[in-house]
Amino acid sequence: MNTHQNKVVEFEDLGTRDYQSAWDYQESLMKNIIDLKIKNRDLPAEEHATTPNHFLLVEHPHVYTLGKSGHEENMLAGIDKLKEIDATFVKVNRGGDITYHGYGQIVGYPILDLENFFTDIHKYMRNLEEVIIRTIAEYGLKGERSEGETGVWLDVGKPYARKICAMGVKASRWVTLHGFALNVNTDMRYFEYIIPCGIKDKQVTSLKRELERELTPEEMEDIKEKIKKHFTEVFEAELLMK
Repeated sequence: MNTHQNKVVEFEDLGTRDYQSAWDYQESLMKNIIDLKIKNRDLPAEEHATTPNHFLLVEHPHVYTLGKSGHEENMLAGIDKLKEIDATFVKVNRGGDITYHGYGQIVGYPILDLENFFTDIHKYMRNLEEVIIRTIAEYGLKGERSEGETGVWLDVGKPYARKICAMGVKASRWVTLHGFALNVNTDMRYFEYIIPCGIKDKQVTSLKRELERELTPEEMEDIKEKIKKHFTEVFEAELLMK
């Protein structure tokens, strides 16, 4: 266990960034933390270096990502269709099946050394869900968890249950990678080309669809501020602007 628990999290808004570039950046941050942890192993506890934590928010151009346990048949569009809709397809090392990222969606990547917080992946996932549940509650939406299906849902247990936020993570030596994707002004037509998260009988939704209006750029920024606020509360962390 980390004897110097560091709950300071460096925050960065990457703006709009290509998926692969953001993934490479996450990987580099993760590697730095892991390298430090390996170095700490050979030192007495009082000489351990403090491991950093990061939290990135980003918007991606149209991309479909397939998790390592996912099934390619859940990608319904072929190469020609992907070109036509200006989207790319990337296989990734997170858990979960296929998902879509695109404009109007707020994607969050916490790269945390969980030994700075708690060593429990299940709790980590529930905490991420809680951040989004609290955020959308500020817009009058009741986000819920669906048994056995990660992410944040509306109207769970009803025939019209729908997912508003997808999640998929990877952890190595208690360091997290990947995260969540909250649909705000997302173009929902892009979900027609996949079986989202491999779940056939459930719908996806967005804040725009639920509120029946487009959210302004100012409101998009406001949602990010709310996510940051609830992240610090739920994880009992302190956010530091990078």
